[in-house]
Amino acid sequence: MTQLPAKPGNAAVEAFLRKVSSMPAVRTGRGGGRLIFAVDATASRQHAWDRACHLQSEMFSATRDLGGLAVQLAYWRGYMEFAATPFLTDTAELARRMSGVTVLGGQTQILRVLEHALAETKRERVNAVVLVGDAFEEAADPICHLAGQLGLHGAPVFCFQEGGDRVAEANFRQVAKLSGGAWAPFDASSADALRDLLRAVAVFAAGGRAALARLPGGVASRIAGQLAAPKG
Repeated sequence: MTQLPAKPGNAAVEAFLRKVSSMPAVRTGRGGGRLIFAVDATASRQHAWDRACHLQSEMFSATRDLGGLAVQLAYWRGYMEFAATPFLTDTAELARRMSGVTVLGGQTQILRVLEHALAETKRERVNAVVLVGDAFEEAADPICHLAGQLGLHGAPVFCFQEGGDRVAEANFRQVAKLSGGAWAPFDASSADALRDLLRAVAVFAAGGRAALARLPGGVASRIAGQLAAPKG
């Protein structure tokens, strides 16, 4: 099984991993977990899209021994274009679908992502939503309301932000908090940080806190050491 690196990319990533480790255990039922991988495919995102396409296999490899992971790719681009694949359990098929998408200018559609995620988890439990982007160009209140509903349904949103937009950061942090998820930054030079984040959330989605604690490696050991003792 793929191991987490011995050192996280930066202090913010380490804080994010601590946040994941403190979450309640996930009950996934048969067949591992279900994760929605939502990525901004507007024009500013070409390099990040290529990197995400390359790194998405980490989610599958990190959860192979946990019963696997089903990942649904969702993306937005252009003028009100939003699309989502079926839930996929094969990294090659997800990579093929991602490689067929070209970025296109447009505004964010985070509201549609969360509406979609809520509809999906009402049909069948979604264990985690990963949201990767660099901007937040919509009214925050309706999105935060949806984030709260996702939290009530046990579908936390993990917001991975590229770049330093302060407005986007404040709103992504709110979405993460209200849904029971977490926020973490990464930049163009931190592919390792994004890889760590995707692995951590994939493991959380597939097996919960206990599965994350069982991962070998320095990061996994530090996380496991922070877990609360089981209640009798």
